[in-house]
Amino acid sequence: METMNASAPEARRVLLAAPRGYCAGVDRAVVTVEKALELYGAPVYVRKEIVHNKHVVQTLQNRGAVFVEETDEVPEGATVVFSAHGVAPIVHEEASARRLKTIDATCPLVTKVHKEAVRFAEQDYDILLIGHEGHEEVVGTTGEAPEHIILVDGPDAVAGVEVRDPAKVAWLSQTTLSVDETTETVDRLRTRFPLLLDPPSDDICYATQNRQTAVKRIAGESDLVIVVGSKNSSNSVRLVEVALESGAGAAHLVDYASEISEDWLDGVTTVGLTSGASVPEDLVDGVLAWLAERGYGTVEVVRSAEEKLLFALPPELRKDMRDAGEVVHNAG
Repeated sequence: METMNASAPEARRVLLAAPRGYCAGVDRAVVTVEKALELYGAPVYVRKEIVHNKHVVQTLQNRGAVFVEETDEVPEGATVVFSAHGVAPIVHEEASARRLKTIDATCPLVTKVHKEAVRFAEQDYDILLIGHEGHEEVVGTTGEAPEHIILVDGPDAVAGVEVRDPAKVAWLSQTTLSVDETTETVDRLRTRFPLLLDPPSDDICYATQNRQTAVKRIAGESDLVIVVGSKNSSNSVRLVEVALESGAGAAHLVDYASEISEDWLDGVTTVGLTSGASVPEDLVDGVLAWLAERGYGTVEVVRSAEEKLLFALPPELRKDMRDAGEVVHNAG
């Protein structure tokens, strides 16, 4: 990339957050649909958006994936992939009743939360699930123990929480929340319920935490932070909020470089740039090219963590790949 002329009064630059973009769970889910299309041919049905990214969904649609809202939209006997956000047990039952071949691309970190919900419910705890009402991950987790789960949508919802027995209360969380806001919510819950039981390990996923830490590192030095991601992506929306809370002059969410407004650059010397966990890197490259054309050619990578985690593809898919003579690797 070109560097601004040194004679400029103040060199324009981009602070590029790292890590950013695809997490292991998203990569696994996208590769699952790609491999299913290669193996079985189009169409392959996908319940809900495989990940919350407009570009990824459109790209897979162009290759023959058919996205549906519910399993009853899938022809009997067809192949359906469940999205990375997870599904309730009843969805598996509905798929079985329609004789669907199911491939479960639920992120293993979401599956962990599902198992924690089942375990706490078996012990007859009331489970305070911190998350956003209507989000697919919350719907799936709630379906594991609907009689035991009470949704807590942020710190302000804590005052209205009612439980059967204050001595038998546990909390879980959606994996893509703001770390700071979730901590505040838990602190308020613990004030009300001192015997509140923690999950065995942190529910907010490593990638969500790493991306929030990374954006905090660049926000204070950035006149403007651009987050590449879709509006229905919880973790991408959180990155905008974290950037603003951490000192960015302004912060905006865009799917593509073409959505950036020239007006945002008025008086801006330093642009921070990051992307949500379901965003392919070529969309970030598009924003970098757009910025370079406008004089922001100096790019400094600000790295706050290394990520090497890979997840195995769903076992149903691995078996069929082996049967077809393919060498099976982890996603990534």
